[in-house]
Amino acid sequence: MKSTLRFLIAAFLLSGTYSLMAQDGTEEKPVDKPVKNPFESTYLIDQQTVMLPTKGTLEMIIHHRFGVTGNGTSDLWGIYAPSNIRLGMNYSFHDRFQLQLGTTKFKKFQDVGYKVGIIQQTRSGSIPVSVTWYGNVAVDARDEAVFGAEYEFSHRLSYFNQLIISRKFSESISVQVAPSFSHFNNTEVGYQNRYVGLSFAGRARISPQTSIVFNYDTPIEIDGLLIKGAAGIDGTFENTTLPKANIGLGVEISTSTHAFHIFVASSQGILPQETMVYNQNDFFDGGMLFGFNLTRLWNW
Repeated sequence: MKSTLRFLIAAFLLSGTYSLMAQDGTEEKPVDKPVKNPFESTYLIDQQTVMLPTKGTLEMIIHHRFGVTGNGTSDLWGIYAPSNIRLGMNYSFHDRFQLQLGTTKFKKFQDVGYKVGIIQQTRSGSIPVSVTWYGNVAVDARDEAVFGAEYEFSHRLSYFNQLIISRKFSESISVQVAPSFSHFNNTEVGYQNRYVGLSFAGRARISPQTSIVFNYDTPIEIDGLLIKGAAGIDGTFENTTLPKANIGLGVEISTSTHAFHIFVASSQGILPQETMVYNQNDFFDGGMLFGFNLTRLWNW
């Protein structure tokens, strides 16, 4: 009887020990976390990135674009020319949702935007890319006379939507591609009011705080269901002023709360729909300009 009791007690203790070991093994299983900081800022020259600040973060950004360099010394390569400026305030209500407000000097654009994080690239590679959706609505707040005799408030509105897909290849290299759609309810004579676009951007880190950055935005024309390259020639668009691609190249200097970009680019417009529809500056033919972005984060 005693030997039987000893056997039952030993069996119970062993089973408990095995159960605890099994539980410990489950708890210690590593969590597949998202990759850290595929980009250092929510902006990259003229583009939004997949980055979203954590919940409770207030972000302020200043965009500044000087005039084109093509006039040479007459306006000190665009430094003395009329410049375009945008002031923006963004707030993260959730780790995956940010609301944006901004005001722009040219055309007195007042914009409301949002970013939604859809998926995040993981460190193990089980999810190979990050995906974020960005959209905005802008109001052209200039005087009614700008819009002509048949003025309606809807003529002031423009829209932009974009799906941003990025991959962090290493601690130094991150790249993203972003198809987009731009639409103006009313455009200047000679301009098409809607474009599909495609954007590319990336950064190459050269030190803990410094990276080389680039962006490229190219519009694509739409005729019904037919999509044609912006450089193509088609009778339907023979009277349309075709937008030119926006090219940007610069340097990013970042800390935990700041990001500073100084660059050369070809779009003086700051809102992405204005770049896609109206840009007439040729980067390689006097249309290059200097610009900078400054971002500051506060977290509560």
